[in-house]
Amino acid sequence: MRISPAARAAFQDCASVGLGMVPLGLAFGALVVQSGLDWWWAGLSAALIYGGSFEFLLIGMVVAAAPPASIALSAFLVQARHVFYALSFPLHRVRGRLARTYSTFALTDEAYALTAGGRARDWSGPRILWLQFFMHLYWAGSATAGALLGSLVPDGVTGLDFALTALFAVLALDAIRDLRGDLPTPVLALLCALGARLLFPGQLLPAAFALFTAGLLARRLATRRKPAHV
Repeated sequence: MRISPAARAAFQDCASVGLGMVPLGLAFGALVVQSGLDWWWAGLSAALIYGGSFEFLLIGMVVAAAPPASIALSAFLVQARHVFYALSFPLHRVRGRLARTYSTFALTDEAYALTAGGRARDWSGPRILWLQFFMHLYWAGSATAGALLGSLVPDGVTGLDFALTALFAVLALDAIRDLRGDLPTPVLALLCALGARLLFPGQLLPAAFALFTAGLLARRLATRRKPAHV
């Protein structure tokens, strides 16, 4: 079977990110089984919802028999950031209605991060589509494997629901290391977190995100207004 150059290049592009998704998918699958759900819930959720952080949240909501309206609202609030991703995601390179529909569905944080860089400016539509498909496969496969192996995890093991938070904490640390002297960004994040903790202790996370976003926008506007030096 001959593999197309676009598929081969896409597999290499997403290999490191895909392998990073495997432990998270295994933790998600194991958490599904430990929560009392059938193992196939993990694979079905990973294949049809493909929501990452929302899938972890959905486990508790399903177990608690939350109303559909609450689930829909939570899905909107958690996944609303994808609306902004679409503004700069190169969907125009993907040809065909079916291909574009799948590419829109499979637009994740990882796919956006890989295609937003400068080296992806000349990537073709098939290459972008294959990249999204491979990352979808990494997630669905690891989630299913984690659910099948979940029975081997002792009942006393805790912290699987913290796997997603831990992943984003590691990604944040890596991002700070790559800032190369840009100290104001982590300082601004810390000040926003402290301000949200003091002013809105009951809504710390959304308040901190709102303050941080406002701070970034204000810094961006201030930087644009500075005269350029030759």
